[in-house]
Amino acid sequence: MTAQPARFERSGPETASVMDVPPFKPPLVKAVFRDVTPMHVSRSAVRVAASVTRTVLTEIIDGARRAAAEESRKRLVPGDLLSAIDRNVELEVGSEWYNHSPTFQGLTGVVHDAEGVIVPSPEHSRSRRPSAVVGAHRFEAGVRKLLRSQGAMAVPAMVRDLRGIGSVFLTDLARDAAMVVREGGVKRFGSVALVMPGEPAPPPSPKDPLLALSTRRGDGRTIGRDDVLAATTIQLFGGNLRQRALTEAREVAQDTSAG
Repeated sequence: MTAQPARFERSGPETASVMDVPPFKPPLVKAVFRDVTPMHVSRSAVRVAASVTRTVLTEIIDGARRAAAEESRKRLVPGDLLSAIDRNVELEVGSEWYNHSPTFQGLTGVVHDAEGVIVPSPEHSRSRRPSAVVGAHRFEAGVRKLLRSQGAMAVPAMVRDLRGIGSVFLTDLARDAAMVVREGGVKRFGSVALVMPGEPAPPPSPKDPLLALSTRRGDGRTIGRDDVLAATTIQLFGGNLRQRALTEAREVAQDTSAG
């Protein structure tokens, strides 16, 4: 009888620990928003942005853990990240980081020296990298805290990729939230529906709660909670991860209001 690889479910005490741990502190989140916009960011928007980023990285780590378990490994390596993305396209976020990481060398401009060692390409060395990439180191403590909360271990290269993806994702989220404020709502609202070849895609439901985020209410100077939620619908195109991120973010926002 063939042994089945271990499966990691988000339930019980582990889920509670993930939800209770705030790996990305408000000052860090605010700093990322300041990198992309001069707008004021509300406290609830900061909490929601941190929650969405945590949810995304948690799902990536979960997928990587399953890949590692199939090879009877406990320590995560960059190859597990690639496997997680290959198996779940919803996890393909923060793609700007791919251009700067050796893990994604097939998609980047990195080159190898005569001994096969990865070195920065001349083009990238001459150009100024985006602030999301330059500032990725700020996410290391939060990534390590998130890994510990899930009982996961990772090699330094994997930590590097997780912090890079987290930095780029949160930067993109902040940029889209600012766009939502400027444009008065989500102008590129959409969703992904899986259908059989030849079958028409189902029409969007008028009761879909995500549609409520397509029209903005509020002043044009402050990024609020709903602006970040709307930006989440832009950044996360898959239904499952997007809905999980929105649900957990709303719970965080409610806790903030109650406090």
